[in-house]
Amino acid sequence: MRKIQHFNFTWIQKRTGFLALLTILYTIKYIFAGYVDFNLGLSDPYQHFIMWTSPIATSILLLSLALYIKKPIASYVTMLVIDFVNTALLFANVIYYRQFTDFLTVKTIANTSKVSQGLGKSAVSLLHFDDIFIWLDLIVIILLLIFKIIKIDQKKYSFSSSFAVTSFSCFLLGLNFFLSETSRPRLLRNTFDRVYVVKYLGITSYTAYDSIKSLQSGTNSKVANAEELNKILAFTKKNYASPNIQYFGKAKGKNVIIIHLESFQQFLINLKINGKEVTPFLNSLYKDKNTLSYENFYNQVGLGRTSDAENMLETGTYGISDGSLFTSLGSNNAFQAAPQILRQSGYTSAVFHGNIATFWNRNDVYKNLGYNYFFYKNYYSNNKDDSSGYGIKDKLLFAESIKYLEQMQQPFYTKFITVTNHIPFDLDDEDKDPDFKTTNTSDATVNGYFLTAHYLDSALKEFFDYLKKSGLYKNSMIIIYGDHYGLSSSDYNAISSILGKTSDWSSYDTAQFQKVPFMIHMDGLKGSVKQEYAGEIDVLPTILHLLGVNNKNYIQFGTDMLSKYHKQIVVFRNGTIVTPKYTIINGKASNGNVYNTKTGELIKSFTIKQKKELQKLVKYERESLHYSDTLNNRNLLRFYTPKGFIPATPTQFNYITEFQQMINLREKLGKASTSLYSQHKGTTTNLYQTDAPELKDRTNEITTIPENISGSASSTSSSVTSPSNQSSSSHK
Repeated sequence: MRKIQHFNFTWIQKRTGFLALLTILYTIKYIFAGYVDFNLGLSDPYQHFIMWTSPIATSILLLSLALYIKKPIASYVTMLVIDFVNTALLFANVIYYRQFTDFLTVKTIANTSKVSQGLGKSAVSLLHFDDIFIWLDLIVIILLLIFKIIKIDQKKYSFSSSFAVTSFSCFLLGLNFFLSETSRPRLLRNTFDRVYVVKYLGITSYTAYDSIKSLQSGTNSKVANAEELNKILAFTKKNYASPNIQYFGKAKGKNVIIIHLESFQQFLINLKINGKEVTPFLNSLYKDKNTLSYENFYNQVGLGRTSDAENMLETGTYGISDGSLFTSLGSNNAFQAAPQILRQSGYTSAVFHGNIATFWNRNDVYKNLGYNYFFYKNYYSNNKDDSSGYGIKDKLLFAESIKYLEQMQQPFYTKFITVTNHIPFDLDDEDKDPDFKTTNTSDATVNGYFLTAHYLDSALKEFFDYLKKSGLYKNSMIIIYGDHYGLSSSDYNAISSILGKTSDWSSYDTAQFQKVPFMIHMDGLKGSVKQEYAGEIDVLPTILHLLGVNNKNYIQFGTDMLSKYHKQIVVFRNGTIVTPKYTIINGKASNGNVYNTKTGELIKSFTIKQKKELQKLVKYERESLHYSDTLNNRNLLRFYTPKGFIPATPTQFNYITEFQQMINLREKLGKASTSLYSQHKGTTTNLYQTDAPELKDRTNEITTIPENISGSASSTSSSVTSPSNQSSSSHK
């Protein structure tokens, strides 16, 4: 007892002392996270000092608010609540950083509800044992209060005393800003990287700053003007790449099938593990004479990850800098997207994705993009074993989508979003190929990555087999691409040895690690493996030109990859630039940030010619991102309609009764119907073969519409098959 009473330092028993204790403990765990979880790029002792002291001012400022509360217990509880919220913000950023190597924005937090329902085990997989350190102090302090080792200070604090503490915190905050400006001038005016703000000002100040930016962004959308739009139009027209005559219209009138490979990176192509190809089918497709494949194709996603990739492919604009465009702006913005552009040429469109409709706000966004149909979780089997963390497994997605695909009027524009190859890369034992053995590294994420990629490859082969049997293959252009990286910075050590990398991992390696596969496959297409540099922003102009639609009058920030005028400048959302000659990290054309793309060597000094080339590239990068952000944040496309384009009317789409809509349309068209179902005079689901163990004794999932869908039909025929004429799909 004497030892415990000896703990009762006088200063802790005072309310201001309790405030100081909470501040000290929060600062310690913030510093811990700064070194263990974040990569803040601290380059000198001065920056380390600023980082250590940055959380002090904001902690005192927020906690001092409790001093104005006269009731002692209420004051203590308020301080604990404030400390809890501050800690929760820190913890949330730690978890987010592990996955995205970035910090949470207010828009991301505000739109959590639009993605949280679709999250599975991936969030849990990001937890570390040492995370308890972030919460331990709060638990101990509450116990010390309960057992009255820390006593409630009953003294009443005057307004002047409380204000003195608040004023002191404001002084410290001003000092923090001053020190930050001496190390990084114009910190808050030239914010190209959130890491800088966190490094110098701390998580709490960064979040407050980001909140102000978000409010300004919302205000800016209401004050759009023609001058801004004209500048953007001038920029995109200046950088327009006219089509390659050899390829323009080569796929005119063909169906478009886009296959979105979740978290799939380029290094998986042609990679062998234990003597076995990870992706044998994709490897064969990659080298096929009818495939245009790209070796130097990069993902360009930001915080919106998968939704950013979709946005770029559909609209030709970048994702926004501070969150997901889909969740932040997608419900209200006007778009000129592929589904609606192609509708002018007689296309119908659909997305097939086995997650909930609200994930990434897709149920709203797809209507604004002009998608006729969206087949989501409700349209697929719902047995517990049928899904992985983010939706229905890939083999089931493809197999169970056929009954909807065959009802679509041709030509169609469709997108299949796979999910099994998603962190944490878990695969049920029954789904594993017994002939494929993965790596045995200490990193379970890396080991699992090869298993789920191999599974995805097998699912694709089954789908292609069906396309050929049904006849769709001959009349379709198939686009295959990886949406973003799958392995992050915490996996670099494990993957380095597998890829044969012996040198230390550099910023150049991280940039090159953003390569993802991109293939255009079509029967009769003159294929080859292309060396040109390109990214996701370039896909839409390329597809449109292949379909015979010129994109000259549309506002798109990429260029046709097949054009001789294609700009081989890949701009990442964080400002990094990759060209055949240079790799410029974070858009900083200065010593220590520019690499030779071919050799990976750091360029330590620049000639006058190189300086001019680098300045030109940085100017292009900043204008591209700035104009794209301005276009989207201010919703400028509502003021611009290209000749021949009819904007989408979201209210005309109903993603609940869509299957019945297709049946009604087919019956209305009669002999004029161009659906695959009409061409075959019946279902093609019996042509689909799969070895998915989940469907071994449930082939009716492939052939029959779920009751919750068919049961709401208003038409005379609401399902592909009836009990009397149901045909069974084959199982390998």
